[in-house]
Amino acid sequence: MKFLFAFILLLMLVPCWVTGQLSGRLQTVVIDPGHGGKDPGAVVKNIREKDVTLAVSLKLGQAIQEHFPGIKVYYTRSTDVFVPLDDRAKLANEKKADLFISIHANWISKSDIAGTETFVLGLHRSQDNLEVAKKENAVIVLEDDYTAKYEGFDPNSTESYIIFELLQNVYLEQSISMASLIEKKFNQQSKRTSRGVKQAGFLVLRQTAMPSVLVELGFLTNANDQRFLTSADGQSSMAASLLSAFKDYKTQFEGQSGVANSVDDKHNAVTVVNSGEGTKAQGGSSIREVTSGTLPVSSVVFRIQVKTSPTPLSKKHSLYKSFNDLWRYTDKGSYKYTTFSTSSHDEAKEKLIEVREKVPDAFIIAFEKNQRITIAEALNKLKQ
Repeated sequence: MKFLFAFILLLMLVPCWVTGQLSGRLQTVVIDPGHGGKDPGAVVKNIREKDVTLAVSLKLGQAIQEHFPGIKVYYTRSTDVFVPLDDRAKLANEKKADLFISIHANWISKSDIAGTETFVLGLHRSQDNLEVAKKENAVIVLEDDYTAKYEGFDPNSTESYIIFELLQNVYLEQSISMASLIEKKFNQQSKRTSRGVKQAGFLVLRQTAMPSVLVELGFLTNANDQRFLTSADGQSSMAASLLSAFKDYKTQFEGQSGVANSVDDKHNAVTVVNSGEGTKAQGGSSIREVTSGTLPVSSVVFRIQVKTSPTPLSKKHSLYKSFNDLWRYTDKGSYKYTTFSTSSHDEAKEKLIEVREKVPDAFIIAFEKNQRITIAEALNKLKQ
């Protein structure tokens, strides 16, 4: 009961911990190399997870600083030291991070299993996900008074993980966006087998008051994965893929906040569509032409953005065949295409799962009347 109360209290307090991660530019990142010190993580022969995670983490942080000098990068550890799980989240919150990336390597008893996985916080959806979470959470038994510190949480108890369902929606969309980009880049750039984006109850993610992901770089128990992850080239490749995902996420993040993509310096209004039949596109679907107007029905509307282009898309573009309700708005000279429209955030999240089967990088945006607003602002307005 004490554990349940603590998590409900946490859920109530999360919005108070931050003052605008979702409004403004992405300015601060915390990179969390898994394990360290007396906690080696997974060990296969003489290969230690803590060494692999630190090497990739440092390469990633250096790359971010080189490409984005204005972004602050912090590490939960930069040497081989032991850091309790709650201290890792505490650092991210204290630094008011806009993104938390925890980096790990996997282990399993079957040596033929290989590939990357990226997790976001939530209730485990399979026994495999639960086992990964248990493995990473088991480190708390090395901490003093861990039963008191984690409010009775038992890393080996299935029941202890049920409470994560309460927290999974706080920053879930942004976390999934980053996780999806990471898996895409691992597969396309580093040529790794992607096992997809998953949800599980990781303690290191539970108290981070910002979008957060836990990356499993591969299986140290698989010969090919191990060879790749312990090589300098392999580590550099994984860091480069993570950087590429970060670049794309930064664009999305700042687009959702309205900073990078504010459209009218005087009124901050976007050019929106009114209710018209639109122009028929290839395959019979239609895109509504943009005119100055107001958004329909509710003053707060959620849509799913699927494409940004410097020029209008050709009528033969594949998006016209994939979606029969494309909607376009212009923003700082760019043409942005969305699908679906609803005043319900929950409906938008459900639809996003379906849309991402066709467009993995799709994400939810929000408008109030003619203004692009953040998701957090939209949710607050709906509560009023």
